[in-house]
Amino acid sequence: MLHNKNILIGITAGIAAYKTPLLIRLLVKEGANVKVVLTKDASQFVTAQTLSVLSKNEVISDFFDSNNNWNNHVKYAQWADLIIVAPLTANTLAKIANGICDNVLLATLLSSTCKIMLAPAMDLEMYQHPVTKQNLTKVESLGNVIIPAENGELASGLTGEGRMAEPETIFKNIVNYFESNLPLSGKKVLVNAGPTYEAIDPVRFIGNRSSGKMGIAIADYFSEMGAEVIVVLGPSSYKPNQKSVKVIHVESAEEMYTNCMTHFKESDITVCSAAVADYKAKEISNRKIKKQDDSMNLELQKTKDILFELGKIKTKKQCLVGFALETENLEEYAKLKLTQKNLDIVIANNARSAYGVVFGSDSNQITIIDKSNKLTKFELLSKVESAKHIVNFIINYLNSKV
Repeated sequence: MLHNKNILIGITAGIAAYKTPLLIRLLVKEGANVKVVLTKDASQFVTAQTLSVLSKNEVISDFFDSNNNWNNHVKYAQWADLIIVAPLTANTLAKIANGICDNVLLATLLSSTCKIMLAPAMDLEMYQHPVTKQNLTKVESLGNVIIPAENGELASGLTGEGRMAEPETIFKNIVNYFESNLPLSGKKVLVNAGPTYEAIDPVRFIGNRSSGKMGIAIADYFSEMGAEVIVVLGPSSYKPNQKSVKVIHVESAEEMYTNCMTHFKESDITVCSAAVADYKAKEISNRKIKKQDDSMNLELQKTKDILFELGKIKTKKQCLVGFALETENLEEYAKLKLTQKNLDIVIANNARSAYGVVFGSDSNQITIIDKSNKLTKFELLSKVESAKHIVNFIINYLNSKV
């Protein structure tokens, strides 16, 4: 969910600053890009070196950085998808409420257009003071999100409200923010990807050159758009970047069929991108087949057509998307697949395009065809970019049906 999200953390001069490195670690671990703005007094509580190592980025605490750039506050503000100030002291809160801009963090906040979350941390009487409450109400009314202080032991030795929310709580607020503001929040998506291996004996199999990259990229972007994603993945050395994507590893066409059928009924959107074998060995030897004659006859039988079977049970509320990988008559075969298998959308791509072989490569050239036979063609793109176009096309298609 947080993969490649740009998150800026502002740290002010409160003892709770010792907790913020853990928040940074949680965000980086989930794939977020994290940068830190540290007020000068905050460096008395946590060092820029520690924060830089954890965030993997330079930490700024002045308008001028190590390269003498003076406008970092603008660059950081434009870069961020979300800003969190943790801890937020009473002093910085008062300045935000009144538009004061006397340090690089405050300048960054005033330059930003993204959502800002504030995690206050102060002593009991300061947190309960009428002016503090007034300032919290004011900054919240301006569109900022307040992550309430918690009850507990405070640095002064008192016990009560004022303790900064724990890093795990702030982290959950961040995840919930991105989930609730995404177009596919609440949707369930099923993707199949990669090849299948059809055993001949305990050693050998019938397979194909699919890497699974395309399907995995699609699954990742569905997750980035807020969906709950399951990938039924054939033998592949690749895996999703989004940790929220659930992966079910399979090997054979039969295993892929069983798992797709199991999860299909609960899915709002299903994308079948896997290169499932059309045939498998009729008989599988339980011993390694020895080399004997100059030739060997291998009897094959058809595997189950996963896309066709899903199309038979698809409801009007579900969206079913297939892939058509061909070496000739691409659009003709793709349109035929669209109708024969009861698809909403088909993605056509040539196994041997003018740019080279698609299987195993990092790029793809796709044509998207919908139920009205409208063609949307794209130039050669990376599979990651192709995945974004495919998912965004599906989102627009679903919105047009509402």
